[in-house]
Amino acid sequence: MNQENSHKLHNGSLPWQPGTLPLMLAPMQGLTNQALRGYFIDRVKPDLVFTEFMRVNAAAAVKRLAPADLRQMAEFEAGVPLVVQLVGHGREALVSASLAAQAAGAVHLNLNMGCPYGRMTSGLTGGGMLKRPEELVEVIPALRDSVKGTFSVKLRAGYEEPEQIFNLLELFESAGVDFLILHPRTVVQEYEGSADHGITARVVAATRLPVIANGDIRTVAEGEAVLRHTAAAGLMLGRGAIADPLLFLRLRGEADGQPPLDVRLAELGSYLRAIMARYTKLFCGDMQVLGKLKAIVKHMDDDDMARLLRKLARAGSLAEFAALLPG
Repeated sequence: MNQENSHKLHNGSLPWQPGTLPLMLAPMQGLTNQALRGYFIDRVKPDLVFTEFMRVNAAAAVKRLAPADLRQMAEFEAGVPLVVQLVGHGREALVSASLAAQAAGAVHLNLNMGCPYGRMTSGLTGGGMLKRPEELVEVIPALRDSVKGTFSVKLRAGYEEPEQIFNLLELFESAGVDFLILHPRTVVQEYEGSADHGITARVVAATRLPVIANGDIRTVAEGEAVLRHTAAAGLMLGRGAIADPLLFLRLRGEADGQPPLDVRLAELGSYLRAIMARYTKLFCGDMQVLGKLKAIVKHMDDDDMARLLRKLARAGSLAEFAALLPG
């Protein structure tokens, strides 16, 4: 990858090295926990990692964030910048949550305006915030003012209309948002169809803010095509990275972009054994660990390994799952 698409922030420092093209591990609820983030940092060192989203309690006047979430707050995780992602609604609740997160050690905060899975709290959150864009005029500037470090927004192209984002760019710019992460589907699409990175390219051209491209990047060819066609400031890797952590190294030219089957099988066995060991320390009981491992396998779709992946998905015990792993 070249560095022609690198951007400079207009009002401060970005949480990645100047002149580089960052590759970020996407926040994925139920997946990108501390154990999995730790594996990715040790094995492939993403330029940024994100927490699973931290739910903001709009009803609580004091405890906006769960104690377990507050314990994760930090500027870095094993030397890699850690971005804390908030999901919630309401100016007062979000601002007080951001202050609590920073008091606990967070420096880089992100607002989730992209999750398509409905009302996760008592109000419209995640992608649901795009259903009431008039409320963002108060929320976005207030959050920016409350965050001393970097403040970014992860969002869909729109709630129902993919052109909606173009009506929000001026707000993001004037508020001083540091960078955007765009998944170019609508909220109502969820994960149906394809991510339209033609929209990503148009957003990059329409704003001075760095735009990170996210969505349907599962191979080196797809990642390079998105960068080439959009001039995005970087990539956020989600399902593709969960299926193949070495995608980070492949995009950097540090690992084979198209390894043969025997190599892929060896990589799969090594990956899942390492995660199993980490999950055994984090979660309680074999069945919980097994369920978490199957959630990873669910994102793998290698045709050459389809039979093995089906067996792993059907494994009735952790011991059976482990016995199926190659290598």
